[in-house]
Amino acid sequence: MSVKSVFAKDYAVMLDVLIQARKSQGFSQQYIADRLGKPQSFVSKYENGERRLDILEFFAIAEALQKDPVQLLKQIGLL
Repeated sequence: MSVKSVFAKDYAVMLDVLIQARKSQGFSQQYIADRLGKPQSFVSKYENGERRLDILEFFAIAEALQKDPVQLLKQIGLL
């Protein structure tokens, strides 16, 4: 197994955690996009894996979701 495939699995888990966090709050993609000051397509693209998030974006998204980023990282299995 290559390192790249391991990261791909972890990344997919991260996306699932972010999507579930958004849906559990009853937030639309548009609502999160508005909170981030981005177009709705930004949220759609990262949720679909078309766009990779950097760490600063992850923290901004956690804030928009009203979630503790450390707790999200624990759910992902990275802590």
